[in-house]
Amino acid sequence: MIRVATVNVNGIRAAFRRGMPTWLAASAPDVLALQEVRADGEIVASHLPSDEWHVVHEAAVAKGRAGVAIATRLPVRAVRIGLGTGLATDSGRWVEADLDLPGGRMLTVVSAYIHSGTAGTPSMAEKYAFLDAMTARLTRLASEREWAVVAGDFNIAHREADLKNWRGNVKNAGFLPDERAYLDRWFGPMGWQDVGRELAGDVAGPYTWWTWRGNAFDRDVGWRIDYQMATPAFAALARAWSVDRAASYDARLSDHAPFVVDYEA
Repeated sequence: MIRVATVNVNGIRAAFRRGMPTWLAASAPDVLALQEVRADGEIVASHLPSDEWHVVHEAAVAKGRAGVAIATRLPVRAVRIGLGTGLATDSGRWVEADLDLPGGRMLTVVSAYIHSGTAGTPSMAEKYAFLDAMTARLTRLASEREWAVVAGDFNIAHREADLKNWRGNVKNAGFLPDERAYLDRWFGPMGWQDVGRELAGDVAGPYTWWTWRGNAFDRDVGWRIDYQMATPAFAALARAWSVDRAASYDARLSDHAPFVVDYEA
């Protein structure tokens, strides 16, 4: 069994201060995809030491922003950084690792952090350009890899069931029709599987992000924006899942909760 976990840590140093080591010990993932690491390689390595983890990481050009990493207990065969756009705003948002599994199989894991964007501003053009580049890469990955999983913070709720207050957000970034159309394509004709939705079924959520403001967390007014998206062959191996929602507001590692899936691989 391979356990894959993804979490937007909202700063790796902050998450570790808030108790991430305790969660790591309890969850014991084999593969950990991190987003919004907000640190350089030396700091990431100090939190995920080499005697326990193989770590691949891309920091953002803008210091203290974005940043993605994959930490794994499995041997790493190859690493690829970024989507090749060359844009500073796309840095720290995409890292791939080919992992060696028992029995000679290979699993490609991606940690992805899609832009948040703000409707009606240039940041949405940046987000759509990144989504275009991501779609092109997903097309290639699907044709080249039997087993692949893209894990991360997509900053898009796909359907009405994926956020509590969908009526109040139909004109806001994260739930715009043009954004959701990308997920329609990925989870439709392109063949990628939304593992979280497949395992959870037709239910509200399960939400993975709640604003720090107000009492959204206590009222469970959240969004499901953290995904594990897998090729059909690997998605078919998914057996169990959890959203590791903290017991209380003050026990949160981040404004996101870890999303964990066990694959029979």
